[in-house]
Amino acid sequence: MVKCYSHSRISTFEQCPHKFKLRYIDKIPESKQTIESCLGKAVHEALEWLYTEVKASKLPTLDGIIQIYAQKWQDNYSPGLIIVKKDLTVKDYFNKGVEFIINYFTTHHPFKDNTLELEKRIFISLDDNQEFSIIGFIDRLVYNLEEKRYEIHDYKTANSLPRKEKVDADRQLALYALAIKELFGHDKEVLLVWHYLAHNTKITSTRTNEQLQKLKQDTLNLIKEIEATTYFPHNKGILCDWCGYKGICTAWTGQNRDFRQKISGI
Repeated sequence: MVKCYSHSRISTFEQCPHKFKLRYIDKIPESKQTIESCLGKAVHEALEWLYTEVKASKLPTLDGIIQIYAQKWQDNYSPGLIIVKKDLTVKDYFNKGVEFIINYFTTHHPFKDNTLELEKRIFISLDDNQEFSIIGFIDRLVYNLEEKRYEIHDYKTANSLPRKEKVDADRQLALYALAIKELFGHDKEVLLVWHYLAHNTKITSTRTNEQLQKLKQDTLNLIKEIEATTYFPHNKGILCDWCGYKGICTAWTGQNRDFRQKISGI
């Protein structure tokens, strides 16, 4: 049976093995989501709608996409979302999204970059036996007609702007680049593009075929390490404030009960 991993699944293990266990082994859903997650999902869905319209030879208005964003926010919002930054309100986060949409729209209008697909599903087999694989979704795939290259576009709603060396070491879009090369040819150039919406800034990076093959092997080795793991320690730190498992995590509760028992009330 093929074991499918996502970038998110791998990153969760790297961030906190205990969180990985709760989510992927014990299969306990997070009790709460973050306001940042609501913001990110609403913005992504609004931009997906925008480019769906463009692909259908329609040119949306700024008012139109803001209305869609407001609708997506309402669809994704629920009372009780985790808000770590107590100096910010729900309205502040909603308005952030409006600002992201306005800046992106005015910067990229009229969106004539030859978008091919949205939320494109990719699948990469990591080994010859096809035992382990990576699955993921590309926010937006473009074929740049002028530069004769594919572009993988990803939207980020976080406040922080990473340094170039961190972007050049990013695993997620690099794996997606590997998938695109396997689909369209390893001789094809693939540009990785991150849109940091809070800064209205675009950062790009590329990978050589040799770098991608090394990444493929490194990712396989990491997944095998995860599969062999039997001890899942906590990684207690500042990120715990954004974690939906904090209320049941023994790093914070001091309890050692089985989490399934706690959830079921047994």
